Amino acid sequence: MDHSDNQKNAPSRPVGKAKTAATQFALAMELPFVFVGAIGIGIVFGYYLDKWLHTKMLFIFILGALGFVAGLRDVLHRLPADGNGK
Repeated sequence: MDHSDNQKNAPSRPVGKAKTAATQFALAMELPFVFVGAIGIGIVFGYYLDKWLHTKMLFIFILGALGFVAGLRDVLHRLPADGNGK
């Protein structure tokens, strides 16, 4: 069996490292938006519920806290388990 064909199709080591670095960079750029977006959505829904029900910032705090928990959960699920990007 000729292993030269497998080596030609496999990405070289620097290319593989670049793809891994690019993936990690993209993930690092995405996570803050996911986290802040979840909190922001909770606050916006809370604001409109408070306005509709004539309460004073009750639902803003409740849904903002739920958004915080949901954002944190989503960020932790998106991170690799072993810390190496695999």
